[in-house]
Amino acid sequence: MGSTADKISGLANEATGNVKQAAGKAVGNDRLEAEGKAQELKGEAQQAVGDAKSAVKKGADAVSDAAHRKL
Repeated sequence: MGSTADKISGLANEATGNVKQAAGKAVGNDRLEAEGKAQELKGEAQQAVGDAKSAVKKGADAVSDAAHRKL
């Protein structure tokens, strides 16, 4: 999965997790609330992976550009 796809999936999981948490809290369902929190954390992690992939790609592009300029 590319960095953009990771970020989008992360945002979706985070949003879904927030909805589950709110629903669980509203109806007093601790399990649903916990599932929501877990999904929110998963989304945050996916976004972090996407950010890391973007940073690595930018670094690799910079090295490649520098190498081409020296040629």
